[in-house]
Amino acid sequence: MIQIKNLSFSYSKNNVFRDLSLSLSEGNIYGLLGQNGVGKTTLLKLMSGLQKSGQESCMVNGYYPYERKPGFLQDIYYLPEEPACPRGTVASFAKNNGPFYPSYDKEYFYELLDRFEVNPEKRFRTLSAGQQKKAYVSYALALNTKILLLDEPSNGMDIPSKTVFRSIVSGHISENRLIVISTHQVRDLENLIDPIIILDHKDVLLHASIQEITQKVCFINAADNQDEALYSEETPLGYSLVKANTAGIDTKVNLETLFNAVLTHKVWFKEHFNTTTL
Repeated sequence: MIQIKNLSFSYSKNNVFRDLSLSLSEGNIYGLLGQNGVGKTTLLKLMSGLQKSGQESCMVNGYYPYERKPGFLQDIYYLPEEPACPRGTVASFAKNNGPFYPSYDKEYFYELLDRFEVNPEKRFRTLSAGQQKKAYVSYALALNTKILLLDEPSNGMDIPSKTVFRSIVSGHISENRLIVISTHQVRDLENLIDPIIILDHKDVLLHASIQEITQKVCFINAADNQDEALYSEETPLGYSLVKANTAGIDTKVNLETLFNAVLTHKVWFKEHFNTTTL
């Protein structure tokens, strides 16, 4: 559904991507991770056509995004980390903009607002940042586009709202829909995102499903540090370790320690996960 091949992109003299290749398919909620400044938001903008790429290097649903054709726009929605604050009420915003998307579901929109405890008759500018984010997330999900790109969607939400968000998004995915979530809040979304993409400067360090990750590395807690660990982090109860899974054991992925392990051992992860062929 999204094909990126040998993508290069620069801001003036700042080379963000160099020969980046990714293939994203429907039926998945991708987690897009990376340190600040590696290009996560830029990649989402390239996918949505808000930044210009080479015509052959980025194709989405068979379209070149930057041309912004109606057939492309009606089936993709990009929600930035800090969306603009529109005039008027939440309800009027959805009423004026929702009909541009053929699969927009007004009833579902109001259902989501209710779950998030957002009053649709409130003006956007009178809502807190967290309430505005919940209103926008409700709108984005109710559009029912085939591709949904979310940049830090849980930022500003309180703990109960994050729980609601995870529940809604997990039930939103289908075999013909693709969601990409760019986030630093890995603990908030740990049980939601799969596959995982970790970007580095100009490159992809990891692109793998949770199943593929657990087959090759394991996550254990130990009383002492271990020299063979790819990554170790001291905790109040000992050490949280990431190790090569040579024994074939099945462990739960800890995304935060995985992320740190990948940054620490970039070459090892690229070699073992064969990132360059993705």
